[in-house]
Amino acid sequence: MNAVTILGPDGNPLPAAPRRAAALAGGGNTPYDAADIYGQHMEAWRPFLWSPDTELNTYRDRIVSRVRDLVRNDGWASGAITRILDNAIGGSFRPISKPDYRALAMYSGNSAFDAKWADEFGRAVEAHWRVWADDPGRYCDAGRRMTATQMLRMGFRHWIVDGDALAILPYLPERVGVGRARFATTVQLINPDRLSNPQMQFDQQSLRGGVEIDQHGAAVAYWIRKAHQADWYDAANSVSWERVPRETAWGRPIVVHHFDNEQAGQHRGGAGVLTPVVQRLKMLIKYDGTELDAAIINAIFAAYIQSPFDPSLVGAALGESDLSAYQDERAAFHKERRTELNGARMPIMFPGEDIKTVTAARPTSNFADFEAAVLRNAAAGIGISAQQLSNDWSDVNYSSARAALLEAWKTLTRRRSDFAVGFASPIYAAWLEEVMETGDVPLPSGVVPEYIECRGSYSRCRWMGPGRGWVDPVAEKQGAVLGMDAGLSTLEEECAEQGLDWEDVLQQRKIEVERFREYGLEVPSWAGMNIPAGQSAQPPKKPEAE
Repeated sequence: MNAVTILGPDGNPLPAAPRRAAALAGGGNTPYDAADIYGQHMEAWRPFLWSPDTELNTYRDRIVSRVRDLVRNDGWASGAITRILDNAIGGSFRPISKPDYRALAMYSGNSAFDAKWADEFGRAVEAHWRVWADDPGRYCDAGRRMTATQMLRMGFRHWIVDGDALAILPYLPERVGVGRARFATTVQLINPDRLSNPQMQFDQQSLRGGVEIDQHGAAVAYWIRKAHQADWYDAANSVSWERVPRETAWGRPIVVHHFDNEQAGQHRGGAGVLTPVVQRLKMLIKYDGTELDAAIINAIFAAYIQSPFDPSLVGAALGESDLSAYQDERAAFHKERRTELNGARMPIMFPGEDIKTVTAARPTSNFADFEAAVLRNAAAGIGISAQQLSNDWSDVNYSSARAALLEAWKTLTRRRSDFAVGFASPIYAAWLEEVMETGDVPLPSGVVPEYIECRGSYSRCRWMGPGRGWVDPVAEKQGAVLGMDAGLSTLEEECAEQGLDWEDVLQQRKIEVERFREYGLEVPSWAGMNIPAGQSAQPPKKPEAE
């Protein structure tokens, strides 16, 4: 297409506009450098503006398969996932019941919903949870393989690696009985790969990556393959889908789906914590492998013997017979001459030969710095400290280590809270509904709201995971004591930071103090109470007014 020249009133071409002229000269033509499309640094950078479902769902399988390959085969990636799991979920992840008794009292008009009732209710619920979650028969798991903590840890792992955590809550009353399950509620973890559109259709207005939505964008059902797409031994089910409603008619969860909502209008995950650093970690793997190969080759080929004669050239010039005689003489010379000095062999060269050594110039001197820089970049993207990723604490002091861990702890705490709200708490709420139906929890007399009317108030809880730990136990414990004495913290908060239940701590201290007295030993100062034997630790009650 030919260019069009605009002429002015005098018949001459109009001069270029100032902005266009500046752009042609290499300058920007927008108020923001980020919008410049003519500068040498920005002109080739024109990414598409995708919708959240389009940019994730289209490439989800490719991203997840690469991340999983890194976690399987790369020590840095595997270590990063392990650090996050150990700090966020750990070996024990359990709810601490905190029913909203104020809301229950307000909705029912029953003042019996008070702090004392909430404490009794919480103790009973937590006891039932332990029975269900830690049952040796593993009846909390539909597949009877894992405890509740192990299932939650696997769900968390799927979330940070694959971008989604997915589970179905089957209700199996046929398992309930003496010597078997006490509760019919179970959890069945689902591989997020199985959540997809039937027959691999493209996304539609009401179907996004296997999630069926209504006109408001709320999920109403999930389409789940009956078997994984790679299960060639179950071909019939791998090409069949089942529509599973999100919840029952009265609101009990059937499917629990959790992912990071990074943009409004997003309905699937697919970008785990390693996604932003996949390319750099892969390049580090290649660099590391290349340097390792070079080091191995240098170690194997330490030296070689150089001869002045090339076999092919000399053979062509002198004839094979002459060259063969020379080579035979060389072989016989080295075979017969084994001169040694105190057990060490001394090489004696045949005339014309020379020994050459291989100089071990690799790995390069810059490799360690390059590796450290890549790991710092990866740690920043993953959300943990560089020291946690590399397990190298040699270059930090107390202040820098504590600062790094505190920043990482904020991210880990936020991830734990998000996962608890989005995945663990719906499971807890569904299980608690069954507990409430059986009548095995204390309820006040008078008007009591039904569970389905106040599900959020009854099932309110706080999830406890592993403790934060200490860098300097003495200084940090002293700070905790000062905070409690000043009214800035509580024993519950301080114990929770270390993964402990404050009531369990107090109960154990009581047992230990009583055991000291039983053995006739002086109660130590750490007990915090020196009550004479035979007297109650409770203050005397005031006499009631007549």
